Amino acid sequence: MKRTGFDNSKYLREQAGYILERVEKSEGRLYVECGGKLLFDYHASRVLPGFEPSVKMRVFESLKDKIEVLICIYAGDIERRKIRSDFGISYDSDVFKMIDDFSSYGLKCSKVVITRYENQPAAALFKQKIESKGISCYTHTATPGYPSDIDVVVSDEGYGKNPYIPVERPIVLVTAPGPGSGKLATCLNQMYHEYRMGMKCSYSKFETFPVWNLPLDHPVNIAYEAATADIGDVNLIDHFHLQAYNEIAVNYSRDLEAFPLLRRILERITNTTCPYKSPTDMGVNRIGFGIVDDEVCREAGRQEIIRRYLSTRVQYAQGMASEETLERSRAILDKAGLVPEDRAVVPAANRALEDCIARHKEGNKGTICAAALETAGGIMVTGHNSPLMHAGSAVVLNALKALAGIPKNIMLISPSVIDAITRMKRDVLRGRGVSLNIDEILSCLAMSSTTNEAAEKAMKCLPDLAEAEVHFTHIPSAGDTIGLRKLGINVTSEPRFPSKNIYNP
Repeated sequence: MKRTGFDNSKYLREQAGYILERVEKSEGRLYVECGGKLLFDYHASRVLPGFEPSVKMRVFESLKDKIEVLICIYAGDIERRKIRSDFGISYDSDVFKMIDDFSSYGLKCSKVVITRYENQPAAALFKQKIESKGISCYTHTATPGYPSDIDVVVSDEGYGKNPYIPVERPIVLVTAPGPGSGKLATCLNQMYHEYRMGMKCSYSKFETFPVWNLPLDHPVNIAYEAATADIGDVNLIDHFHLQAYNEIAVNYSRDLEAFPLLRRILERITNTTCPYKSPTDMGVNRIGFGIVDDEVCREAGRQEIIRRYLSTRVQYAQGMASEETLERSRAILDKAGLVPEDRAVVPAANRALEDCIARHKEGNKGTICAAALETAGGIMVTGHNSPLMHAGSAVVLNALKALAGIPKNIMLISPSVIDAITRMKRDVLRGRGVSLNIDEILSCLAMSSTTNEAAEKAMKCLPDLAEAEVHFTHIPSAGDTIGLRKLGINVTSEPRFPSKNIYNP
């Protein structure tokens, strides 16, 4: 079993208590800008083993009578169909998912704001769609001179031009599907209007990474840099905090650069001295206090850095990441003193490919692909493709056999089931490739389990694949990726397409 490095109960107590303490110190309503992911934070669960992906929502659930939620989405992200990689869904679809998820925790979420709205067609359609669901949708245009021209920004020509979003409860969580969605501007816009109405309010930031009370060079903090290589965040010592308290704290470059200006904006809005002396002061993050085994988290951070680098290489090959992002990701890997081979499944998959090529002297006539999978318990298996199934399908079945103690020569899926599906793909659906991907092979396994005792035994081991690690010697298909995501497996691959086809490689 994987060792645990994080205590959720300890974190829950620390975090809920600290938010309430901040509310008590604040005058009026507290706007909390929520960076990162409140729900399904799989990055946090990977770098902090034991972290429950939705534990942050349990923090807010404990305060649900005091909280309401406001979701922001940038119009440009709707227009270009930006994708949330961990779910494979667009940001606009994720807004609907977030509303349902918040509701399941008893949190009031009935308002959405589209930021930097300029009547973009897709954004206008999204507004119409979300209003048809009974959700109030507001639009904010870009604020003139934002953020540097304070005289314009904090005026009726700046924040005053955007509508006030009516809220009722003492804590308002302002969140979004991803970064750059306008959360901070929305918080400040709300504060401007409330002060104009004679009401008092305040601002705080709830963000998990970087962990302010871990060292700058801690792998968990470096993993945050790796995760944000596309936007170029760099972790730095919070020199404002050091100067004010003689205490070392870590923050990221954008917050440090923005702090002097943000402090001036807050002072202009409230007409009082800003209560915060540093960006770290603004935060209500207690995640570091939940760490109970530092070495476990260090190793998890190192593995995440490698995964992020490998993923960026694939995105670059697919035209989804810039050369600048790739170079930044490589530099982060070097800074951490790591190489891809430090991820155990990488050399295992490459050796499996070499062995397979050696066994197939005519391997050049077709494309040979391989994969390696390591379970959370440390069992390593490999697999390769065949006319019947993808390499990913083979490695998942081999892993299930190993977990269930089933001999390698035992068939888990009836040949008649595989034959029926391949014939349908070839003859009915007229597919170019008929070998079965992971999503399809799982359906085959379920069908076979009704008559095959070994398949039924293997099916019961599917939950044991959660948190397993897989590496492919090629870019996996969409069906493989979907199947692995459903199983909760961490996936990387070489930046190599499985065929020479330009369309549908």
